[in-house]
Amino acid sequence: MEPELHPDLEPLKFLLGNWEGAGVGGYPDIESFRFGQEISFSHIGKPYLIYTSRTWRLDDEGNLGEPLARESGYWRAPGGRIELVLAHPTGIAEIYIGKTTGTRVELQTDVVARTETAKEYTAGRRLYGLIGEDLGYAYDMAAEGHGLQSHLSAQLKRVA
Repeated sequence: MEPELHPDLEPLKFLLGNWEGAGVGGYPDIESFRFGQEISFSHIGKPYLIYTSRTWRLDDEGNLGEPLARESGYWRAPGGRIELVLAHPTGIAEIYIGKTTGTRVELQTDVVARTETAKEYTAGRRLYGLIGEDLGYAYDMAAEGHGLQSHLSAQLKRVA
């Protein structure tokens, strides 16, 4: 039996479920690429969503290739303010703050922490929102001496 959604999470309930799709990426020191992505938003009745994401490089025919990034974390919405805590296996942890407007969430980093061996990364901005029935996603980052600019975007479909 599925637990009842915590009332704090009402503004984020449109995210619940599993999403799959494809996107494009690039950055000043990275050649443009296509990727496949899976995102999951779930809950256990507590005042947070459980989030995981994983990506793979796509070849010219759209087949999944080498694994790329993974991240996991928790989304909270106390008092309508959105808080996202993310961890990456590359030695980076982030705290984002933001807001929802209907079925759109805008977030920006409040804190970025890195291990000694992690790549230089200083800020991020994320946008999630429904485009019809699909979930659109865009991620801007500031890293490796570059200012905040577009890095990834994807369009994902809800899967059973």
